[in-house]
Amino acid sequence: MGSKGHYRYHWQSHNVKQSGVDDMVLLTKITEDGVVDNLKKRYMDDYIFTYIGPVLISVNPFKQMPYFGEKEIEMYQGAAPYENPPHIYALADNMYRNMIIDGENQCVIISGESGAGKTVAAKYIMGYVSRVSGGGPKVQHIKDIILQSNPLLEAFGNAKTVRNNNSSRFGKYFEIQFSPGGEPDGGKISNFLLEKSRVVTRNPGERSFHIFYQLIEGASTDQKSNLGITNLDYYFYLNQSGSYKVDDINDRKDFQETLHAMNVIGIFADEQAMVLQIVAGVLHMGNLSFKEAGNYAAVESEEFLAFPAFLLGIDQERLKEKLTSRKMDSKWGGRSESINVTLNVEQSCYTRDALSKALHSRIFDYLVDSINRAMEKDHEEYNIGVLDIYGFEIFQKNGFEQFCINFVNEKLQQIFIELTLKAEQEEYVQEGIKWTVIDYFNNKVVCDLIENKLNPPGILSILDDVCATMHATGEGADQTLLQKLQMQIGTHEHFNSWNQGFIIHHYAGKVSYNVEGFCERNRDVLFTDLIELMQSSELPFIRTLFPESLHAEKKGRPTTAGSKIKKQANDLVGTLMKCTPHYIRCIKPNETKKPRDWEESRVKHQVEYLGLKENIRVRRAGYAYRRVFKKFLHRYAILTKETWPSWRGDVKQGVVHLLRAVNMDQDQHQLGKTKVFIKAPESLFLLEEMRERKYDGYARAIQKAWRKYAARKKYVKMREEASDLLLNKKERRRNSINRNFVGDYIGMEDRPELRQFIGKREKVEFADTVTKYDRRFKNAKRDLVLTPKFVYLIGREKVKDGPMKGQVKEVLKRKIELERILTVSLSTLQDDFFILHEQEYDSLLESVFKTEFISLLSKRYEERMQRKLPLRFSNTLEMKVRKDNWGPWSAGSSRQVQFIQGAGPVALLRPSSKTLQVSIGPGLPKNSRPTKRDLTQMRQQTTRPQTAAFPMRAAPPPPAGSHQNGVIKGLHNTSQWPPLNSRSNQRIPYQGTMTDRPSLPRPGSNVKDKHARIQHNLDFLKVPEQGAAGKRSGMTRPNGGNAHRHMTSRPTPAGGRPKPQPKPKPQVPQCKALYAYDAQDTDELSFNADDVIEIVKEDPSGWWTGRLRGKQGLFPNNYVAKI
Repeated sequence: MGSKGHYRYHWQSHNVKQSGVDDMVLLTKITEDGVVDNLKKRYMDDYIFTYIGPVLISVNPFKQMPYFGEKEIEMYQGAAPYENPPHIYALADNMYRNMIIDGENQCVIISGESGAGKTVAAKYIMGYVSRVSGGGPKVQHIKDIILQSNPLLEAFGNAKTVRNNNSSRFGKYFEIQFSPGGEPDGGKISNFLLEKSRVVTRNPGERSFHIFYQLIEGASTDQKSNLGITNLDYYFYLNQSGSYKVDDINDRKDFQETLHAMNVIGIFADEQAMVLQIVAGVLHMGNLSFKEAGNYAAVESEEFLAFPAFLLGIDQERLKEKLTSRKMDSKWGGRSESINVTLNVEQSCYTRDALSKALHSRIFDYLVDSINRAMEKDHEEYNIGVLDIYGFEIFQKNGFEQFCINFVNEKLQQIFIELTLKAEQEEYVQEGIKWTVIDYFNNKVVCDLIENKLNPPGILSILDDVCATMHATGEGADQTLLQKLQMQIGTHEHFNSWNQGFIIHHYAGKVSYNVEGFCERNRDVLFTDLIELMQSSELPFIRTLFPESLHAEKKGRPTTAGSKIKKQANDLVGTLMKCTPHYIRCIKPNETKKPRDWEESRVKHQVEYLGLKENIRVRRAGYAYRRVFKKFLHRYAILTKETWPSWRGDVKQGVVHLLRAVNMDQDQHQLGKTKVFIKAPESLFLLEEMRERKYDGYARAIQKAWRKYAARKKYVKMREEASDLLLNKKERRRNSINRNFVGDYIGMEDRPELRQFIGKREKVEFADTVTKYDRRFKNAKRDLVLTPKFVYLIGREKVKDGPMKGQVKEVLKRKIELERILTVSLSTLQDDFFILHEQEYDSLLESVFKTEFISLLSKRYEERMQRKLPLRFSNTLEMKVRKDNWGPWSAGSSRQVQFIQGAGPVALLRPSSKTLQVSIGPGLPKNSRPTKRDLTQMRQQTTRPQTAAFPMRAAPPPPAGSHQNGVIKGLHNTSQWPPLNSRSNQRIPYQGTMTDRPSLPRPGSNVKDKHARIQHNLDFLKVPEQGAAGKRSGMTRPNGGNAHRHMTSRPTPAGGRPKPQPKPKPQVPQCKALYAYDAQDTDELSFNADDVIEIVKEDPSGWWTGRLRGKQGLFPNNYVAKI
């Protein structure tokens, strides 16, 4: 992802080109020039994000960057900070995880001048949080509203300015509300100071709000006819600035997005139509012009009144009257009366514009309220706030709007200083941490200059006083304001005045404001006449936009725009101070709005006023992480046995113990009075990594147990479903009815020579080596593979020519689409044969895993065909063979397979020219079903002897020429044993009787009988006096005992030395494995020859319960000998 092409560098954290430093805390020289140079290096290599500790610096690239896709979302989700390159997703993920882990509200403050990329940053944060948080349909609806609110509010609140093609002309604080589980389930938008004046006037080269241009470009023919829509230059409100089109904005397409957003949010079609009708009404209102008629104003062309009156649902004459005259209340001698005052041209134009601004502003408020109603939640739990507010603005001519915008940005800078510089240093002092004080500019003095009430009063207070005493529009009030400002705060170090206005020394630099229109825009009064006019509309929707009660008694001063924005700014500060803040500082690299254009002086100015150098110095001198003792101990308690699950004792001592346990260096942390401070981020990452490993270990154990349980459940279900296909139709093999299903028996993942025939994205459902019979009933091995779409038969052939001549190569013999399968035929006996009937010709196959294959084939067939796979059961099966072009079998014909009852479990084949006879002994009854074993019993069977469940099959026979449980196998008739199949799960049942083996105690036998049996068997312990060697076979004593050999002299046994201590007997009976055994089910033991197994329980079934290497399970007793 480098500047010279994607082939050079990759976005991943490994193998990337290093451009400057990721975190400017690591800069060698901390100067403005050093910071600018580092940002430039990264910007030119397309790295737009850089850190200063937790603060993210974002430089506007003025182009779409390639690293905002699904891959990056996955990369940053749950990743530790600094694990990946700096990114807005890392900040968003950190914010989201902190909210869930700490249970604290979070907010992100995005600041920077107009055009620096704040709105786009806010969109990426909301998009990321929406993507990584879970939830069902309701949550998805909230997510859709969150995401669709952006294009809707941008249409009505954003505009092209000389500095930004999509400038937010309003401020918004978007709270995304979450459930305790982290799913977004509500939200709330607070909007600030919409720049209403843009509806009626703007600077040259700028546009009004996007919605006006979207409507004209994107409206349908019917809409244009109904709303009176024509060309852009027809409307006075749009043709003043001479700017209609924007290069990177498609108004026609955006109009459709705006309508779609209204649908998502839940605004009904008739309400949408009314919104657009009012937008059109505002445009037509602007085309009303006035002329002098005897010192008074009159509408110049009355035909222009028709459309706005029609669209707003008001009387045309009444509209003309209210625009050219005003009702005034006058008090005289204690009495009050109303008189109509005729307006001049200037006043009429002002009235027209006031109504237009009010209509657009109230539509905007209606849309915000609609979004809030759609996301409304009964009670708040956790939230993440995203502040996207207009950036700091300095134009050639700066008016009241710029003054308010810059005041709000000054307040945000104050929060940044309070929380990152001032608060940090004060915290070190309070906690008693060793610290070197760093100087910085505190802009509180500028905030006080603007918003102070008294001693001295601020600019907003002086402005409100002037507005309260003014009676007319014009320059008089504005000049009075300028005189009062000079008189009351003229000596302030951050204030200067000039002949047309005043200058404020903001944190971002000096800004000169022109006082023209200050008082009028601050009053922001909508005259009573205009409210009455709108309340007389025949359209209920418009009446609801003007709900004022005109007859209520007015008390105190009216609310001014200045006092309103001051209250909103302070409320916003209060909201943000209750959250854990995160910061994005956006930088605009040029004024050309072109990629890879770097204006050094512009960037340096922003670096200076954003205070990045001071931020780096405080960060380097301070501690990267601090936490209250209790929270720190709670988060990392899992790292030691003493602190998990809870520490008993003083929390500070618990923190000390934890830090010692992880061997953190003394110089990497300090303990304050209530908090622990950790210096380097790397030390914190080490703690996080250790914590993750602990949780990962526990999670793996839980997952393993769950997967084992789920697999058992799945296999039981699969066995039962497969068994249902054959139930009452076919005899079952004793060794297959309880067998687990594996699916892939030939390891397709490691067989590329077979995978080459399978589609890349095809999932292998079943794979096994089977026997295939041709028209002459000659057998050949084939690899049978089942996928959701096809059945494959893969064989092998010798290469006849070429460089690989003589070598055996895999060949695709047959590929059958599931749709082409007509039916599957099987016999009613226990054999393994089945025939796949296809439209062209049939395939006769033999597989020990036929039940599993047919079960999976049936499922996939039903999914594709929406009907069940036909299965036919008969002991005489017909098979259609393929046509050949030579020999006596050239014509396509059929073959017959006959099944007859024989003896033994192995099928005997007798082929003839057109018939194959298969003889096989009886199997399990047709109504046999798999043994149902409760999963909890399967785990606990060894501890419940009374209810233990054992396999229905007999224990498998040991290999030929061996002995069973200490008895020589040759003593039994072994001729009936066929050779063992090479497959571990092909089991041949033991067919001897219970008298052929030693009797074993039954689980129900009582203790008394057991003792009696032991007493009876103690005779072999009666050893003769001469020792065991002295026993004579032919001599008996009169009492039935053995005779003694007569010896006159005997040596002392062992020379009189004491006997050695006998080897302690094992506490539990044991047995030794005579041959290796591979477990065939999840509840069995696997063992090697000579392994010693502890016997937990013996059972007459031949399946004993034992313990080996910490695992307990079943094993066949004829594979072991007791020790």
